[in-house]
Amino acid sequence: MKKSRGILSLILVAAFMALLGVTTIRGLNSYGMGAARNINLGLDLEGGVSITYRVKGDTPSQEDMDDTVYKMQRRVEQYSTEAQAYQEGDDRINIEIPGVEDANEILEELGQPGSLYFIKHYDSDGNENYTLGSDGYVLNKTIEELQESDSIVLTGSEVENASAGATTAQQTEKTEYVVELTLNDEGTEAFAAATQEAVEAGNDSIAIYYDGDLISVPNVEEAISDGRAQISSSDMTYEEASNIASTIRIGGLNVELEEISSKVVGAQLGEEAISTSLMAGAIGLALVCVFMCFVYLLPGFASSIALVFYTGLILVLLNAYDITLTLPGIAGIILGIGMAVDANVIIFARVREELSAGASVQASLKAGFHKAMSAILDGNITTLIAAAVLWFRGSGPVRGFAQTLALGIVVSMFTALVVTRLVIYSFYAIGIRNPKVYGKIRPQRRPIDFLGKRRVFFIISIIACLSGFVGMGINSARGVGAMNYSLDFAGGSTTTVTFDKAYTLDEIDTEMVPDLEEITGDNNIQVQTVEGTNQVVFKTQTLDLEKRTAFETYMQDEYGVTEEITTENISATVSSEMRTDAIVAVILATLCMLLYIWFRFKDIRFATSAVLALVHDVLVVLAFYVIARVSVGNTFIACMLTIVGYSINATIVIFDRIREELKVKGGTEDLKALVNRCITQTLTRSIYTSLTTFITIAVLYVMGVSSIKEFALPLMVGIVCGAYSSVCITGALWYVMKTKGRKEAATVDAAPARIPSDAVKEKVEEQSEPSDQNARGGQTKGKERGGKRYTKNVKKNS
Repeated sequence: MKKSRGILSLILVAAFMALLGVTTIRGLNSYGMGAARNINLGLDLEGGVSITYRVKGDTPSQEDMDDTVYKMQRRVEQYSTEAQAYQEGDDRINIEIPGVEDANEILEELGQPGSLYFIKHYDSDGNENYTLGSDGYVLNKTIEELQESDSIVLTGSEVENASAGATTAQQTEKTEYVVELTLNDEGTEAFAAATQEAVEAGNDSIAIYYDGDLISVPNVEEAISDGRAQISSSDMTYEEASNIASTIRIGGLNVELEEISSKVVGAQLGEEAISTSLMAGAIGLALVCVFMCFVYLLPGFASSIALVFYTGLILVLLNAYDITLTLPGIAGIILGIGMAVDANVIIFARVREELSAGASVQASLKAGFHKAMSAILDGNITTLIAAAVLWFRGSGPVRGFAQTLALGIVVSMFTALVVTRLVIYSFYAIGIRNPKVYGKIRPQRRPIDFLGKRRVFFIISIIACLSGFVGMGINSARGVGAMNYSLDFAGGSTTTVTFDKAYTLDEIDTEMVPDLEEITGDNNIQVQTVEGTNQVVFKTQTLDLEKRTAFETYMQDEYGVTEEITTENISATVSSEMRTDAIVAVILATLCMLLYIWFRFKDIRFATSAVLALVHDVLVVLAFYVIARVSVGNTFIACMLTIVGYSINATIVIFDRIREELKVKGGTEDLKALVNRCITQTLTRSIYTSLTTFITIAVLYVMGVSSIKEFALPLMVGIVCGAYSSVCITGALWYVMKTKGRKEAATVDAAPARIPSDAVKEKVEEQSEPSDQNARGGQTKGKERGGKRYTKNVKKNS
């Protein structure tokens, strides 16, 4: 790079950073598009709308209520991944959607959940069940009359899922929008018989009826026997497909609901909690930048510029992609600052190695970026795969976390591989070429015998992993519960108090909450104010009669509240189905990571070792939750998912170094010595990355509110545990599996050790030298044009 280009590059980086700064503060236009203030915030930060539904008719079974809550949860996720649905009392369901101020608008879009039916065109006597009129298709009979005949093919309870999608038409090769249906076993059998009958009748139709209207009347093109169908039409828009799909989903309930109340609720956390968390993020970022500059000098300064760039870009993209940000989400971004350092540390550790070996600054920079590339890509792609699986298979907060995780990974890779590279090469181009400013040259560290202590490490890890299960048994025997489940997991009580004046959230947190924590025994009380009223909603762990009485007495004595106190039990906001979704998503993500590592490293033992270390980290943090009795709520899910996404990176770096050395030193070095040397060479990177991430979370813990502390403390344990397992466990596991059944002194390729000839030495040295070349609407009225039709759901999505 020429000097002029270096100066220009630095000017462009500075200009772009200034643009990011202006954008995050003021926005790109008069509407403030891209501004940090317009980021979608969760219920805890901004509040939203709360709507309560009641079941029509008799009190439903608990199974029907659980099913309805889960389906409502999936329905409201179209508004926000942080939306919540939970049971209140015996026959009511409450939904809370963040970032919304108009309850009526939500009610209109959400609709009144009613009954859904798939209806045959003709009954068994040959009479038409529906006909095409001037205003669209209409039923010729009542639903009650149709239910008495054999005309009802399916009900909503037999539809597992409906979603809008896109396919490529086989004849025209044009994109068509479709509604994709998935049926349960009972529905599959009934639909197969009905579609076969419709085909034999000349591709007759099967109508979809919901809440008083025929929303779609597709013709049947072929018999569908596998329970997967598509509703398609050449002129159907995506909005129409989406509306039909959402209507089918909300109609697939076992009960009918009616809306009984709606209100706008305030944020669960005061301004002080938000401001201290943001201040913690700024301090954490500053400390990391100072650390990087101190350790890596000029490259550290370049990485600091990239970190600031990363933070600004993240804020803009959060707004651009309408990602809902909660307080754990802020913690996730702050954690991402620490993770973004990782790639820079890998690169600069390589640069320092090259400088220590006597290479020039230019050659060291090229080799550093080139040799670090595979470790950075493998580590981030592995985590990105996990994020993708969590997004597609998870629900609720799991999907929200996956969004933030994926965004952070992509942006951190861009800033490390593009921004940092551009800045550091620009510094070199303008004349800053003294090797002393590019890193302190240190002699090569003498290999540490980690493998020699592997049995001790294994024993420590086994005890740590099992301690959690032992602790669960002891806690259960004591009658305090295996884990300290919060109301997110175990349900609780919601108490609505009407005061004689309005209180701010900060006043409530300061004056009332400390006393109420002692009365209820719950250190994680959630508080919401109701807009336009003097009402305050307190959500706590389940209150027995004694605690309810103490709660009411406190309000009467201290605040003069006499009659306006109502208490209801509520279900867990994280339902059993959502927990199942989370577990399945994590298992699938782990398997996908295993397959990717196996594919990249060509050795199943690398993949197995990495996954076992990942399980080890999760079990150790789980044990910490059990022993320390840290509250298990939504932040528990975020913490565990963060560990899954974070812990794999350090392992990948060590394995990448082992893979590299195997290619160079194959058959010439004792395998144990090689592994010890690789772990030692990457030890600095492992410590520095963990330390920078630990710093950001530690600052958050010191300055954060109680809910953030409960996220930060186990996460700090996970960071330390991840560093330990990467250095002490993963390499040892791979070595044990590699040498199982062989003598410990086995060489890399199982061939007897021998001294290579000079020619071989030269060849090996040539291979180890980096070359310059390698170093670079639901309701459709009227006759449907285009003819909607049922087909098998086998078309490839475009």
